Amino acid sequence: MSYIPAVVLLAVGLVVLALVLLKVAGAARRLVVTRGHVNAEVGRSTGFLKARMAALRIAVRDRRRPRTIEKSTEA
Repeated sequence: MSYIPAVVLLAVGLVVLALVLLKVAGAARRLVVTRGHVNAEVGRSTGFLKARMAALRIAVRDRRRPRTIEKSTEA
């Protein structure tokens, strides 16, 4: 009967291991959800920045282009 303390210790260790794994799994799930939200926000912000840069590029190009009266608008 000297093996009973070892079996009890093993059972307690397995229970503790299961509890720790459940905690880690919950934290990992929250991390995945948070990472998804952050990636979406960064992607959205990057898209806005790209759109602003494109608009600025067009505005600068239009300002540098010499203004001429087209033949279709002449009187």
